[in-house]
Amino acid sequence: MGDIYTSGTWKPNAGSEDAFVEAWAEFAAWASAIDGAGTLRLVRDQQQPDHYVSFGDWESADAAQAWKNLPEFSEQLANVLQHVAEFHSTTMAVCATAEAGTSSVHAPVA
Repeated sequence: MGDIYTSGTWKPNAGSEDAFVEAWAEFAAWASAIDGAGTLRLVRDQQQPDHYVSFGDWESADAAQAWKNLPEFSEQLANVLQHVAEFHSTTMAVCATAEAGTSSVHAPVA
């Protein structure tokens, strides 16, 4: 995949955590079938169990934007948001990586 990631921070409504995770999984299954989508993940903070972060890699910024521009995007996202008190999203580009004891700096992605 490319060096573009979409990310969301989520705080589910109290008592709705399981419903939120189920709804997010359905949203992610739909999104992962879109052209240019890679793996989508949802993680839960171990110190703040009401804090979740989602992230997914995309082959390009254009692919991520095309996904967000789909007519059904708002409806699919609304199915998740009904279980959420707070949500913030962003699209990010990789600027550095490290693996096996070495690191590299990446050129900015337009």
